[in-house]
Amino acid sequence: MIVPRLETERLILREWRESTDFDTYARMMADPDVVRYLMGDPMSRAEAWRSMAVMVGHWTLRGYSHWAVEERATGRFVGRLGFLYPEGWPAFEIGWTLDREHWGKGFATEGARRALAYAFDEMKRDHVISLIHPDNAASIAVATRLGETFERESELFGKPVHIYGIRRERFAESNG
Repeated sequence: MIVPRLETERLILREWRESTDFDTYARMMADPDVVRYLMGDPMSRAEAWRSMAVMVGHWTLRGYSHWAVEERATGRFVGRLGFLYPEGWPAFEIGWTLDREHWGKGFATEGARRALAYAFDEMKRDHVISLIHPDNAASIAVATRLGETFERESELFGKPVHIYGIRRERFAESNG
C-alpha cells in the first residue's frame, strides 16, 4: 500500500516512519493531557508501538488510516490525523491527536480540512464523522470550524462520545 502524501501550507500528512516518528509519538501518547479524552489512559512505549502499528496496518487493510503529521518548516513530527473505520465503529471517522507543544496553532483544523477534501474528492465519501468526548472543547471547536455539526450522543467502549458529522455538500459549501 502506497500511502498518499497530502500537503497544506504548513503541514505534510505522510506515511509513518519508525525512525523519526516513534519516540515523539510514544512521548505524546504517554502525556495525560494529550490522551485525556481518548479511549484510554496514558500509554506505555509498548502500547504506543501497538497503536502506531494499528494505524500502519489500517492502511493495508482498509486503504486509509491516520497519517503522521509533519511540520513543513521544521520537519518535526506534530501528531496524527486521518481516517479510521475499524470493526464496531459507527461510521467512517476523521480524527486528530497533536503533541501538546503544537496545540493552539490551527494545525488540527488545517490538516483535517485537507484530509476531508481528500475523503470527499478522491475517496468519494458522502459523510464523515468525528467521535468526540463531550468535554473536549478543543476538538469540538475544530469540528465546528470544519463545518461539522452535532448529530447525536453515543457510547464507545463504555465511554460517552458525541458524534459530529459533515456531508460532502456541506463541506463544499463551507470550504469551497
